[in-house]
Amino acid sequence: MIEVFVDGASAGDPGQSGAGVFIKGHGKAEEFSIPLGLMSNHEAEYHAVIKGMEICIQNGFKVVSFRTDSQLVDRAVEKQYVKNNQYSPLLEKILELAKEFDLFFIKWIPSKENKVADQLARYAIRNQ
Repeated sequence: MIEVFVDGASAGDPGQSGAGVFIKGHGKAEEFSIPLGLMSNHEAEYHAVIKGMEICIQNGFKVVSFRTDSQLVDRAVEKQYVKNNQYSPLLEKILELAKEFDLFFIKWIPSKENKVADQLARYAIRNQ
């Protein structure tokens, strides 16, 4: 199983944003720092999951377990529902991409367990 740690960050809310994706599995680890442009922190969290999923699909990974420190995103994906309609298209994209995997899991973790993805997201903000 591939483990994917994701985080989104914004310098301001909204502000310049970035996504961090840290992938572990098959004896190796990969890091991605992806500038996202101007958006809210919550939007950046959703985009981090989407970017992570797209990277996994491009690499042919079929069994993935995602970790996020965003309870908002974790709950939205698990319940397949968002209260704020602004995030509906992002959730729909995640649910659509999830169909590409044989197994897709997402789990909330505390921020202290997501430090690598957080550093990658912050790096993306500084390097836009």
